[in-house]
Amino acid sequence: MQKKAILCVDDEKVILTSLKSQLKKMFGSDYKLEFAEDPLEAIEIIEELISSNVKIVILVSDWLMPGMKGDEFLVKVHKKYPDIIKILLTGQADENAISYTKEHANLHGYLQKPWSEEDLFAKIDSGLKILDK
Repeated sequence: MQKKAILCVDDEKVILTSLKSQLKKMFGSDYKLEFAEDPLEAIEIIEELISSNVKIVILVSDWLMPGMKGDEFLVKVHKKYPDIIKILLTGQADENAISYTKEHANLHGYLQKPWSEEDLFAKIDSGLKILDK
């Protein structure tokens, strides 16, 4: 069976640490959990995972990051890997960025910072259900 991964991208280490602990609590070792501090590192991780036959099922990305905003990043990923379920996690994205990402990257949803663990789980779970169909 192909291993599956969840990738989280945020330039704030404290956010990645929170996501890591929440995702471990939610999924245990059911998914490989990967974390990147910027979109370029995330793209490297995506390439590495795919070449290792690991399927990235969920991508959770911050919006405001140095180098490339989350909407641009998710659109770029979507063009190459349209099957990845994409979630924007942000405290600062405007409605235009969210609409753009929905239209051009098939955005599954977005969560406002600070998020609740229940909302994070619900959003990821609903994305996983789409993949199971």
